[in-house]
Amino acid sequence: MIQSPDAKVTHNEVIKSDIPTLAGNIAATMASGTDQFSADDQQFTKFHGIYQQDDRDLRKSGKKYIMMIRGRIPGGIMTPAQWITFDDLAAIYGNNTLRITTRQSIQFHGVVMSGLGPLVKKINECLLSTLAACGDVNRNVMAAPAPVQTVARAAMIADVHRVVEALAPRTKAYHAIWIDGVQLNIEDPANKDFVDPLYGKTYLPRKFKTAFVMPPVNDMDVFTNDLGFIAIVENGQLVGYNLAVGGGMGRSHGQITTYPRLADVLGFIMPGSIVEVAKAILTIHRDFGDRTDRKHARLKYVVAERGVDWMRSEVENRAGIKLGLAREARFTTTNDTYGWHKALDGTHFLTLFVECGRIKDTDKARQKNALRRVAEKFDNIEFRLTANQNVILANVTDSNKAAINALLAEHGVRTENQTSLLQGNSMACPALPTCGLALAESERMLPGLVDRIEKLCGDLGLGTEEIVIRSTGCPNGCARPYMAEIAFVGKAPGRYQLWLGGNASGTRLNTLFKDVLKEPDVETELRPILARFAKERNASERFGDWCDRVFLKEQIGATN
Repeated sequence: MIQSPDAKVTHNEVIKSDIPTLAGNIAATMASGTDQFSADDQQFTKFHGIYQQDDRDLRKSGKKYIMMIRGRIPGGIMTPAQWITFDDLAAIYGNNTLRITTRQSIQFHGVVMSGLGPLVKKINECLLSTLAACGDVNRNVMAAPAPVQTVARAAMIADVHRVVEALAPRTKAYHAIWIDGVQLNIEDPANKDFVDPLYGKTYLPRKFKTAFVMPPVNDMDVFTNDLGFIAIVENGQLVGYNLAVGGGMGRSHGQITTYPRLADVLGFIMPGSIVEVAKAILTIHRDFGDRTDRKHARLKYVVAERGVDWMRSEVENRAGIKLGLAREARFTTTNDTYGWHKALDGTHFLTLFVECGRIKDTDKARQKNALRRVAEKFDNIEFRLTANQNVILANVTDSNKAAINALLAEHGVRTENQTSLLQGNSMACPALPTCGLALAESERMLPGLVDRIEKLCGDLGLGTEEIVIRSTGCPNGCARPYMAEIAFVGKAPGRYQLWLGGNASGTRLNTLFKDVLKEPDVETELRPILARFAKERNASERFGDWCDRVFLKEQIGATN
């Protein structure tokens, strides 16, 4: 469905054209003493990494506006000093939790208007940013976090930073608002006529996501991204990347023109071409993406509707290269491996499970305080955020390993046997009460639901089975539910779609099995399916693979 050149563009396109610096009236509004931004400025703040929200649990007593702020953390890598800064900001300005996102970043929740400026300024002072963490631009660039200190991985991380720099928007409004604290004069001809050298005057039609991954681990879910770089390593050296283009999770209930899609592999590129190729693909989205319908505006629809051959040719023409044949790249898992491990350089790394990505202190475990203490005491380690919403402590020496174990244990944080098998393979978006798009619970619902599924599996002799379970409060797919073996997608309070049949390697979409499922009825729905799986599976066959091979084909056949 290629748009007509005469079609009316969306309101977002109009306001971007009118104020191409993205300054809006953000600084003036913050200085005015109000607690909320205008509707237009809410669109501009997204480019600055900020969403205006409210606590939906408190709406009966009147809306109280709060902000969600998302950091831009390339590759999810943070120094101890940066971690301490984020920990401080969560305690001073937020709700005293750090929310790890599925794009290797950290979100702050519950920030009121008066805390917004100081929080964003402090993030910049610690040499990170919020610019382009949201909005119609390239978002946080993801990279495989496993701290295997090899020449190949070091080369990949260098390429990550090259792409981050090349795809960053150049507006001076961000510095003016958040560093200098002044309102940019949007009527000044220099500002009114600003054209970003890469994005143009109206930026992209919609968001753009980029990820780097190193087989055989697909912990980035690389095929769900607009642009994916699949590292090809030969004899220990990074020789280039397979190029994956056109993935995306978002869809809308009841609109068949919207759908999740996996990226296509276009071919192979040498590392020296990476910046030109990244710019080429981004500008294809800029020039051909649908600006008349934001629900149909992602790059995946351009690739789906114009075709892979067209896309390959357009990339080659814009980048001035010829794509080679894709190299062999096999994926085996999307999961994180918990506990202590030894890296190739002799250091140790610890992967810590974070339930639904929410780092906080509870009566059982003071995880937030423990990680702060680690950052204060061990200034030579790295904090690495995973796309599965967990945290890795990397570059730990032999002498420090025991001390970190003791410090974590003192706070009730386990390093071994951290969680159950199903909980460790689960993921949820925040949803209620803060997300304005949520139709149902997700983060507050999923842990208890997974406990129930785990009991059901135990009753059926599947107690040692690994199953990837994900949930979202709406169909937009922030927790990548359409890749899970079992997924719950919110439709209304207490009601979910049930999707089945994703695989362990993150290379297959699942299938909608039931359109409306009441949350209390989950066991009733899953019991006969899991019972059949236990009896009929092939040796070592996973639940998602059995669903795809047998069960879903039967269901589709029965409805035809």
